[in-house]
Amino acid sequence: MSERKPVIIYTSGKRKTAVARAVTRKGKGLITINGKPVEFFPVPLLREKLMDPIRLAGDKVNEIDIEVSVSGGGITGQADASRTAIANGIVDYFKDDSIQEAFKGFDRTLLVNDIRRKMPKKPTGSGARAKRQKSYR
Repeated sequence: MSERKPVIIYTSGKRKTAVARAVTRKGKGLITINGKPVEFFPVPLLREKLMDPIRLAGDKVNEIDIEVSVSGGGITGQADASRTAIANGIVDYFKDDSIQEAFKGFDRTLLVNDIRRKMPKKPTGSGARAKRQKSYR
């Protein structure tokens, strides 16, 4: 009489100003980013980076669907944020320490958000560190 409710895991990832929100549920192995399959991500190098957690998890990924919606930042920041959200979704869904250890051993940023941010612009310069040139003559 007590049917199990479908398990749905919500995770997020951040990088610079990009924020990715992922929904992980039982499925057929479909991973989409903003409604498009991850295989169609425009930049090949970033596509390979996005596939890291999928490759490390192995065949278990074929049991789940992950939908990622990402906004803000540039394309690289969005890829890194999506990668963190996907990896955290896989770890939380399966609750398997071996997957978590494999992710940590490969690259810690798979599971931990990158906290680095851009420094604010300062006066007398065009950016955070660049200053107007000083002339003595």
